[in-house]
Amino acid sequence: MAEYERMLAANEEWAQRFPGELPVAPARKVAVVACMDSRMPLFPLLGLAVGDAHVIRNAGGVVTDDTIRSLTISQHLLGTREIVLVHHTDCGLQKTDDAAFADLVEQATGARPPWPARTFTDPDDDVRESIRLLRESPFLLSKDVCGTVYDVATGQLRRVD
Repeated sequence: MAEYERMLAANEEWAQRFPGELPVAPARKVAVVACMDSRMPLFPLLGLAVGDAHVIRNAGGVVTDDTIRSLTISQHLLGTREIVLVHHTDCGLQKTDDAAFADLVEQATGARPPWPARTFTDPDDDVRESIRLLRESPFLLSKDVCGTVYDVATGQLRRVD
């Protein structure tokens, strides 16, 4: 059975327990920017329910132009005011560098990515860089940002100042 078939079957079960329509604006007025890593179950690890928060995920949970775009929409149109960053230990982006990744993609496809992978070596430093980028953005209404690193071995979340 293909994975998408399992997902469609799971959706049938979910739809039977579906709580009903919720407001479009997140109830807790928060947006979460996190890595796409499959070991991070964001809703339970942050104590969130459906409808509580906007969740923006990408490789590394890094702040890109598209992250800023999504957060700007989240704040201006839908009322969020806090941002929580969730990076993590043992991230795939720590296992290469931007040049080596671009070389790998170019060798496999013949095309070099026009964007950097935004690799890093230290997740705490990368959280600080993401906080800096958010606070410097002229588009955001609120610069209330909490940076964290999730430990994939223990399940613990710790704040990065």
